Amino acid sequence: MVKNFEDVQKLGKDNMEATLNSFGVLSKGFQAIAVEMADYTKKAFEDGTAAAEKLFGAKSLDKAVEVQSEYVKASYEHFVAQAAKVGELYAGVAQEAYKPFEAYMAKASAK
Repeated sequence: MVKNFEDVQKLGKDNMEATLNSFGVLSKGFQAIAVEMADYTKKAFEDGTAAAEKLFGAKSLDKAVEVQSEYVKASYEHFVAQAAKVGELYAGVAQEAYKPFEAYMAKASAK
């Protein structure tokens, strides 16, 4: 009976350690994602402001259309790049958060 109690106690401790490690990884990962998104938002705002200044300074309709087209194209390219980068960050966070449980699951399936 004592052996079973010790096994259950060790299992609970191992599970708690894996969970806390996973939460730590998730916390750091989501902080990195938040910083990345804040930087992207700041850059997008700056780019939009610069494009608006160019647009207001355009002397002709053709120049205004050209400025607007360049801005839309650049914004789309930056958005796609940012979406890919954030997707990679989320995938990395998920993989790192699962790592503490890999060893735990391997031990559990071996028994």
